[in-house]
Amino acid sequence: MGFDEEWAQLRAGAAGRAAAAPAVVAAIEVDPVTAAREAATARLADFRSRVVLVPSDDRGGLWTTQLGGLDWICAFSDEETLSRFAVARDEAAQEWTYRRVIGARLLDEVIPALDFPCGVALDAAGPEGIVFPPMRGIVPDAAALDGEAAA
Repeated sequence: MGFDEEWAQLRAGAAGRAAAAPAVVAAIEVDPVTAAREAATARLADFRSRVVLVPSDDRGGLWTTQLGGLDWICAFSDEETLSRFAVARDEAAQEWTYRRVIGARLLDEVIPALDFPCGVALDAAGPEGIVFPPMRGIVPDAAALDGEAAA
């Protein structure tokens, strides 16, 4: 099973669990677009301030994979999450070397230094996984697909 299929299965499972959760009645009606934007902004701020684990490829560079026609640096919150990813890929027996990198450094320095568009997939093997695509507001405009360089 490829990364695309694994990711789709994990996301579908998480969506199913969210749909099955009991609804909470709120006294104040919240615009769902505003709520989603605020949640995404909070997740991005959390990622930028945290240290993540980024596996190394066989040449010692940051390990990337393709999903949806775009390259992604895979980052993990902790060793347990990285281990879960290795098990999902049926590669738990191999040694996974990794680097500790601050999320902001990945977005602000590493991605702009690459000669190809790339995003970050955080905790790809878990229900709390999230992607940070190379878009304005996430990476510098010059590295964003919708930024200065794209125009």
